[in-house]
Amino acid sequence: MQSIGIIMNGVTGRMGYRQHLVRSILAIREQGGVLLSDGSRVQVEPMLVGRSEEKLRELAEKHGLTHYTTDLDDALANPDFPVYADFLVTKARVAAIRKAIAAGKHIYTEKPTAESFEDALELARLADQAGIKHGVVHDKLYLPGLQKLKRLIDSGFFGRILSVRGEFGYWVFEGDWQPAQRPSWNYRAEDGGGMVSDMFAHWNYVIENLFGRIESVYAQTATHIPERWDEKGERYDATADDAAYGIFEVEGGTLVQLNSSWAVRVNRKELVEFQVDGTLGSAVVGLFGCKIQPRNATPKPVWNPDLPETHDYAADWIEVPDNEAHENGFKVQWEQFLRHVLEDAPYSFDLLAGARGVRLSEEGLRSSAEGRRITLEPVEVPASAPELQAAGR
Repeated sequence: MQSIGIIMNGVTGRMGYRQHLVRSILAIREQGGVLLSDGSRVQVEPMLVGRSEEKLRELAEKHGLTHYTTDLDDALANPDFPVYADFLVTKARVAAIRKAIAAGKHIYTEKPTAESFEDALELARLADQAGIKHGVVHDKLYLPGLQKLKRLIDSGFFGRILSVRGEFGYWVFEGDWQPAQRPSWNYRAEDGGGMVSDMFAHWNYVIENLFGRIESVYAQTATHIPERWDEKGERYDATADDAAYGIFEVEGGTLVQLNSSWAVRVNRKELVEFQVDGTLGSAVVGLFGCKIQPRNATPKPVWNPDLPETHDYAADWIEVPDNEAHENGFKVQWEQFLRHVLEDAPYSFDLLAGARGVRLSEEGLRSSAEGRRITLEPVEVPASAPELQAAGR
């Protein structure tokens, strides 16, 4: 059977290991490879790359793999591995992807693709000039709840979509009396942490693929918890924003409001929840669930603060059934990208899409700092370095 080699850099990290290696690449191996349009299959062969040879060897032995190295340059020089996948921390990503592009590798990377919009655009420009295929993880679009929402939108269920309201987050323990459930670097701006840099790249692709291009952003950030304790139990100053409250105006007039916080206690069914309201109906969507209320089944509330409420509004919603099985979204997107590489199948989630996400993060932070709404013009890949610098400004 034909096979394709994949360099997986940063695979000892949580996301790189759990979602990309175990639940994606190894799952594809176990099913016999990637299924192509002609009915044939191509097997995947990973090469694990990281800083610790001991950890890499343990992973390789655990999963029956033979290729691993701490030398990225050596991995990139191997012609049997034409795909480079990056799961490093954001600060290290640009330099590694540049090397991979220079080596002629196809690029598949986590987001954000860079710390700055200018660097993210440069990666897109370099990749296009090199004539390679490139993709950026857009995992939340493959969640069962958002898949159901996409079907509702495509069917015209909502009529004209008026607004979207989203709540995301949970309480991340400070780390003093109970260990935090997220790495400490997430709360240090100097290490690339922050809610906006983490989540606005996600919100960009969710909004633009479901509701349309984002035309403006107004955001307010906060550092609600100013001190935390790290993995060693040592106190540190939390210098990054741990919450962000954003309003995004979408082409066509839809308004999207999203609250993102690591300092909120959950009082909803899932850790993320969106309510979409349209002229013909509404939906409340989470990671998995989706419930709807059509126009002709909408109750008629009457405001009366003098009497206790007796109507059960939650009972007025209809649960959307699971009419299909949903595979792991990371695995599904990996298969789509590999088909893009192997047989030029369509794939739109490229480095330019990743750059738009980085820009939204950058402009969201600027909006909060300057206290104003920021207009976002359409983005194209610049053809030259001067154009790139102008776009970055």
